[in-house]
Amino acid sequence: MKFPEILFENDAFIVINKPAGLLSVPDRKQSAPSLKDLLIERYGQIFTVHRLDRETSGVIVFAKNAETHRWLSGIFEKREVKKIYSGIVTGSLLNKSGLIEDPIAEHPAKNGTMIIHRKGKPAVTGFEVTEDFGRYCLAKFDLFTGRTHQIRVHMKNAGHPIVCDDLYGDGKPILVSSLKRKYKLSKAEEEERPILNRLGLHATKISFTDENGTAFDFEAEMPKDMRALLSQLRKNR
Repeated sequence: MKFPEILFENDAFIVINKPAGLLSVPDRKQSAPSLKDLLIERYGQIFTVHRLDRETSGVIVFAKNAETHRWLSGIFEKREVKKIYSGIVTGSLLNKSGLIEDPIAEHPAKNGTMIIHRKGKPAVTGFEVTEDFGRYCLAKFDLFTGRTHQIRVHMKNAGHPIVCDDLYGDGKPILVSSLKRKYKLSKAEEEERPILNRLGLHATKISFTDENGTAFDFEAEMPKDMRALLSQLRKNR
């Protein structure tokens, strides 16, 4: 497996641009190699600070020692880390910006699934539509809390799930033929390949200050599949 892009590293921590489809950390079943496994193989000792969903791409931070792990975990818990995500959602949002403050709890019957529930943990997501294509929107999300599947659950509840979300949306891949009226399959293809067939969510930026007072700001470019979809949406607006 090709080692993912390293955005930054020093003696204290490492910042990776995680590709979609790669687990952040091992799951309970040890079903597939994780990013943490790859890092341990290369560095020996690695500490988990936060996670991204398997199908979410983008910026993720791991600590290289216990002291840094305590610091980073503390500022994440105290919400002193700024996390910005980019997501492609279904439909056109009536409100182009705002704050979603619906509490989130685990689904009582479906393991690994979250729901909006009045007795859930506080969850706050800021959103801003940056491009509206009618059938879809590109939105920026600002996470003020770090609940499991937070953006995905909030957007489902708002009636605009993240595209290709098989847990909170219809999970259907997006085809170019659904965007272009006169699309024709090339002679070399027996069937059309989806332009996007995974969760359309990317962790774009993360900002924090280390224990020495040094400010860090990291950004990961949106992956090729999401950029390709946005390119098609702009052409066929």
